[in-house]
Amino acid sequence: MNTVAELAQKLISFPSVTPNHAGCLDFIQSYLTNLGFDCWRLPFGEVDNLYARWGQELPNFCFAGHVDVVPVQNPSIWQDNPFLDQLADNGHVYGRGAVDMKGAIAAFMIAVTELLKEPLTGSISFLLTSDEEGIAINGTRKVVEWLQEKGETISLCLVGEPTSVRRIGDMIKIGRRGSLNVRVVVEGQAGHIAYPENFINPNTILLEYLTELKREPLDEGTEFFQPSNLEITSIDVGNTTTNVVPAKAEARFNIRFNSLHSGESLTQHLKEVARRISSRIHLETRLSAEPFYCSEESIASNIAQAVEAVTGQLPTLSTSGGTSDARFIKDIAPVIEVGLLNQTAHQDDEHVSIEDLETLQAIYAKILDSVLAKKWVEELARQSIKYLI
Repeated sequence: MNTVAELAQKLISFPSVTPNHAGCLDFIQSYLTNLGFDCWRLPFGEVDNLYARWGQELPNFCFAGHVDVVPVQNPSIWQDNPFLDQLADNGHVYGRGAVDMKGAIAAFMIAVTELLKEPLTGSISFLLTSDEEGIAINGTRKVVEWLQEKGETISLCLVGEPTSVRRIGDMIKIGRRGSLNVRVVVEGQAGHIAYPENFINPNTILLEYLTELKREPLDEGTEFFQPSNLEITSIDVGNTTTNVVPAKAEARFNIRFNSLHSGESLTQHLKEVARRISSRIHLETRLSAEPFYCSEESIASNIAQAVEAVTGQLPTLSTSGGTSDARFIKDIAPVIEVGLLNQTAHQDDEHVSIEDLETLQAIYAKILDSVLAKKWVEELARQSIKYLI
């Protein structure tokens, strides 16, 4: 593949709906092997993963991403096959995964291809999974465990999620908020509405609990994070009658939270509020991610300067948005996320302009050059040691 657009379209042509890589990882492995990378295929359960590394020296600069895509919901609406294998003639690359995130993978692959034509200090690696859009149990999470067992050191990781808002490079992610999913069940006592002395209405208790949780903000945010936020996503009773109080009511909500909290501290807060209202409130919590950010300011600053060198403007440093696989990698290395515009991600007719792909390729090339330049080698080596301790 001679251009980033052609490579991106090739990657899109593999119908890799999570967790099936549909041959996409095979293609990437062959491509990287031809560049001199050592490759390890890491299947866990039904999920296949790929780790590839060129070089043995530190720093080891790793690009992390996913080849899996979300399903196509409305194929008839698309202007063409969502897994098209040929470029359109209008300056865009179309197909599921163009933005999230095969375009970014292609941009990094081409940037690496060009970089390896010159002598290089340090190492370059790829960490690719087919389980980011799914339940994310047997993908990056398991590969990180494998890297730790193998004693593999990553000095800095760049995740290619779509982070740009209005133009390429206007925002990079230096961290992410935590995510806590909660199911609330209130056990009441059913009865005829005409006889309130004979029933306990779970709806009343549930509404009081949810109202109390929403009454006061969880916090006012921090220097790096916006305020934590609780959003109710469903209230379910299943009552089809008008004269009967149901025996049970339940609701679900999600909290996206900053570094002022942890999953455990929030769970304790939710339980304490429940205890004040009723012993009939029962909670089930599931933690998707803890909040984190890249505390090494020099790393974020150097990445931002590399982006500015290409685009002419410094990017906004942000921790907004949803979760990503960076939540697993942050335990073994500093993580920064830089990628395409997120406007058409997961949408019908997902697409990216060839110009944006070429700009992202240039950004990645500049970041690679900056990271692997002599001035960064000692600094990143120190960071690597810190994560090994």
